[in-house]
Amino acid sequence: RISLVIDHNAPSPSESVSRIHDEIRRFAAAQGIQNLYDIGCGVCHQLMPEQGHVRPGYLVIGADSHTCTYGALNAFSTGVGSTDAAAVMRTGRLWLRVPASASVTLAGDFPRGVYAKDLILEVIGRVGAAGATYMSVEFGGDLVKDLSIDSRMTICNMGVEMGAKTALMESDGKTAAFLGADDALSVSPDPDAEYAWELDIDVGDLEPRVARPHRVDDVVPVGELSGTEVNQAFLGTCTNGRLEDLMVAAEILRGNRVKSGTRLIVAPASRSVLREAIGDGTFQVLLDSGAVFVTPGCGPCVGTHAGVPGDGEAVISTANRNFKGRMGNSSTSIYLASPATVAASAIEGTITDPREYL
Repeated sequence: RISLVIDHNAPSPSESVSRIHDEIRRFAAAQGIQNLYDIGCGVCHQLMPEQGHVRPGYLVIGADSHTCTYGALNAFSTGVGSTDAAAVMRTGRLWLRVPASASVTLAGDFPRGVYAKDLILEVIGRVGAAGATYMSVEFGGDLVKDLSIDSRMTICNMGVEMGAKTALMESDGKTAAFLGADDALSVSPDPDAEYAWELDIDVGDLEPRVARPHRVDDVVPVGELSGTEVNQAFLGTCTNGRLEDLMVAAEILRGNRVKSGTRLIVAPASRSVLREAIGDGTFQVLLDSGAVFVTPGCGPCVGTHAGVPGDGEAVISTANRNFKGRMGNSSTSIYLASPATVAASAIEGTITDPREYL
């Protein structure tokens, strides 16, 4: 029932991190833990669902706040601290306060150039960074049924960015297909469920969104920031490092080049994603555009290696956080956006509406 993933600083950037990696490997061997994913396997939040460790109705805890990603597969998943994680590994038990529930109902069809990342940024912008603190946020509505599993994971991944304990979606045929199962059980809301608050969003008029430094909930239409210089663009993370995300970026970058003086760094969410991207030509398109690939994993998102920005630089990223110092330099300004917006901005060297390239 236990998985260990070496993803945040992989490969190791220092002696001290190397010692920790070695300790993890020794611990896994001593305890007989079979599910050890070493450097290059990918980000834990991609690997856990991808490798079949998550199923609808499961309770999953992880020592990382974005464990809520697995709610896309109808699992109650949440992040805990290291002490709680150790207690669970030793006893198999954990006390949790049952969270209040909130409801987000999604309707309409995405306009061209608008994606799941734009939607979740819009939700967080409306609710606020603390608007769902310790709540279970349930995403429902006709739009959810149309979303791919990749897009559902993007939305649930950022539930914690509005304070949520977990973010949940019901499972369906797409869930079953992703899991390789004949069917997928689903935990559903009670018909008479009561919610702390309810939010209805029709995406029909939604425009690409960007979160400004240094708050995830400081969200504006991309047009308000048009022309803002960026020195580095980052495509990847547990939010937007999946094949669908790389394909969206490749669609925009095909036949174009990353602007001289701007860096585009790509970190696939897993080795499997990288393999698929190579197989279908997505990798080649990104490479030909001038993108630089790093090891599947967290990459520069955590700010310890693989692309720490320079002093005073601006970064546009598909990550889930833009706090001061998040990418390893407290003088850097981080803007959060969709893979499409990041790709278009890499071409121009300034924050750019991706619809201009579609």
